[in-house]
Amino acid sequence: MIQMTSIYCDAPENWAIGFQDVASPTMYGLVELHDHVSFYLVLIIIVVSWFLTRGVLGSHTISYARHYHGHVIEFLWTLAPAIILGAIALPSFRLLYLMDEIIEPQVSVKAVGNQWYWSYEYSDYAESLTFDSFLVDGPLRQLNVDNYLVLPVDTSIRLLITSSDVIHDFAVPSLGIKLDAVPGRLNSLGIIISRPGIFYGQCSELCGYLHGFMPIGIKAVSTENYLNWLATL
Repeated sequence: MIQMTSIYCDAPENWAIGFQDVASPTMYGLVELHDHVSFYLVLIIIVVSWFLTRGVLGSHTISYARHYHGHVIEFLWTLAPAIILGAIALPSFRLLYLMDEIIEPQVSVKAVGNQWYWSYEYSDYAESLTFDSFLVDGPLRQLNVDNYLVLPVDTSIRLLITSSDVIHDFAVPSLGIKLDAVPGRLNSLGIIISRPGIFYGQCSELCGYLHGFMPIGIKAVSTENYLNWLATL
C-alpha cells in the first residue's frame, strides 16, 4: 500500500464542519446558476404574494363585463412564464454543455468503486500506479482516508469512473463532481481544480450496508509537488 503523507496537507486546526469552499470552475458555474435561478424565484414569490394580498384585502366586488374577455392579461400571463423559463433554461443548457466537455486532458485517472472503498489508477505513465483508498479514523468523521487521490491544480484532468460490483457514485461537492460508477461501463468527466487543498466527498448511491463508510479524499497540489510526488514512487 502506498502512503501519501509527504505532500501538501491542510493543517487540522484549519478544518471546520460544513460545506467546503468552491474549488473548480464547474462548481463556480453551479453556484452562479443557483443565484440566477434564485433571483427569478424571489421575483415570482413577490409578484404572486402581491396579487394574493390584494385579492384578500381588496374589494370582493368583481365586474363580469370587465373580466370576461381579458385577452391582454391572458396573453401576458402566458408570455411571462415562457420568458422566465427561457431565462432559466438557457444558462442551464450552457452549463450542462460545459460540464460535459473535456478539454485536452493532461492527466487521466481511473476511479473504481468497490464494496466499500475506492481504487485509483494512473495509467498515463510508463508504469501504471494503482492503489486503494479506505476509510480511517481522523479529525473528520467518516471522511478521512489512508490514501488520497493526488491531482495537480490548474490542469485539465479526466476522471474515468466505473465499478467492480454494484452501482456507486463518485461525488465531491466542492469540485462540482457527481458521476455514477456503473459496473461494465466507463463514465468520464473533466475537471480543473483551481486551488490547492484537501477535498472530501462520499459515495452518493445506496450501494450496501456500509454505504456511508467509503469516503472520497482528493489532495490538490501544485504541479511541481505533483511531479515530485510521482518521482518518489
